[in-house]
Amino acid sequence: MKVALFVPCYIDLIYPEVAIATLELLEKYNIEVIVPLNQTCCGQPTANEGDQENSAKIEKAFAENFQDLDVDYIVGPAGSCVKQIRQHFDAIPQTEKVTAMRAKTIELVQFFTDVLKITDFSNISFPHTIAIHNSCSSIRGLHITSRSEWMEPRYNKTEELLNSIKDITIKHIDRPDECCGFGGTFCVTDEAVSAKMGQDKVSDYVRNGIEYVVSPDMSCLMHQKGVSDKEKTNLKFLHVAQILNNGPF
Repeated sequence: MKVALFVPCYIDLIYPEVAIATLELLEKYNIEVIVPLNQTCCGQPTANEGDQENSAKIEKAFAENFQDLDVDYIVGPAGSCVKQIRQHFDAIPQTEKVTAMRAKTIELVQFFTDVLKITDFSNISFPHTIAIHNSCSSIRGLHITSRSEWMEPRYNKTEELLNSIKDITIKHIDRPDECCGFGGTFCVTDEAVSAKMGQDKVSDYVRNGIEYVVSPDMSCLMHQKGVSDKEKTNLKFLHVAQILNNGPF
């Protein structure tokens, strides 16, 4: 199988170790990975603000990097960015190439559970107590886990990957699928509300004795880590790819 690695711009700039972990993890399963070196933003920030004119410029650049690649999938380690491509990438003409590119874009956890059908990571040991944070985009947009407000049967694809790891303890916090307050531009336009939501999330972890918060979305973890650091907790934050790749942490 051959895939293209879609590295969200904030991961490239702030958390390159997550991109490296994703690449190494994919290659461990004999997947041929290509990385378009000119890729930039997917256009999510401008799209969230309704700025279709500038979104079109960014989307055009993204399409130029990915639409002509001879790959089976485009894999991204960020649910919100993948959701942008799959559901909101509409500021440019929807040519056959663009629609095909959007359809083959998939989030990393879903790629393992739904495409590769690999969920056994019992060769890894992680002797820590963790909580899983799935972003709102991953939950409500990609359905990576069940939504409590829908009263639907419970499932959690991120947990499905992690619970086979040796010595790991996964604890369910009081409000596991509540928004952490990041929301991209929301945390700028509604700073006080965003900060309070982040504080509530961090308090939930601390109250439940969590050591590590693990997520498929580093954007949410970036926000939560900022709150955690300011409140001087001992919480640590990791992308799911870093654990599945077995460190370094």
